[in-house]
Amino acid sequence: MNASLHCVTTPPRPIPLGATRLSVHCIPMMRDNLGWLLVDATRGQAALVDGTDAGSVLAYCEAIDVILTTIINTHTHPDHIGVNRDLQRQGLLAEMRVIGPCPTTTPTPVPGLTEVVGEGDKFSFGDAEFTTLRTDGHLDGHVCYLVAGAVFCGDILFGCGCGRVFSGPPEKLYASLQRLAGLPPETLVYCAHEYTAANIAFAKTLDPDNQALCAREASVAHIRGAGGCTIPTTVGIELATNPFLRTDTRPIREAVARALPAEPATTAAEVFAAARLLRNGFKQVGV
Repeated sequence: MNASLHCVTTPPRPIPLGATRLSVHCIPMMRDNLGWLLVDATRGQAALVDGTDAGSVLAYCEAIDVILTTIINTHTHPDHIGVNRDLQRQGLLAEMRVIGPCPTTTPTPVPGLTEVVGEGDKFSFGDAEFTTLRTDGHLDGHVCYLVAGAVFCGDILFGCGCGRVFSGPPEKLYASLQRLAGLPPETLVYCAHEYTAANIAFAKTLDPDNQALCAREASVAHIRGAGGCTIPTTVGIELATNPFLRTDTRPIREAVARALPAEPATTAAEVFAAARLLRNGFKQVGV
């Protein structure tokens, strides 16, 4: 992959993972994918959460003098298990620990899966303990991982947005988002795509008077203008600005009702489903 084609040209500095000895490194992949490498420098090992390809990951690991030993998958869309398939083609995957959702719950199995995890299951990497959350809606079998004040959430929650509804129904994705919304506000959110600027542009069509959203728009414009990455975000920031976590508020309900008067939008889950339809087409909403 040509890293110069990625929308993030200046990845963030590694971030300590809570009180553990791990640090979180960002590896830009394809056009807007974000691979998260968990590095245990004391043992010289690393684990990758999702990824499109192996080349960029192995090159990064070599540059910082660690060995990739573990792959952690949130779901089985091709841009999330591409690294598994790439390692498999190179004859390297069989040597690795591969953690991911149960094959019976996903449309396709995780390549090279060695450890199956589901709701509430725990596992360790380095000195960090991970807890698995089952988070359907984007894709059946999708899981998120809670660890040391952070959540690695794949394609469920994005910066100021959420994933598309593929497996559905929308109520499942809404319920999954509510689970993440219930985490402590300071929880760091590591999603798998740099979509924040586009998501804010949509959010402004629903919630233009939200001062927290306006401030975030300016901050994100500054970061992205310098080629930076807006992830991680936090649960608190998302609660204040993300329309898909604010479907029980009057501005979102009224904007959705004006834009899609024929859609049911009585409950917060129904407002969410209608808002997700709007995001699919990115229709401008008169306010």
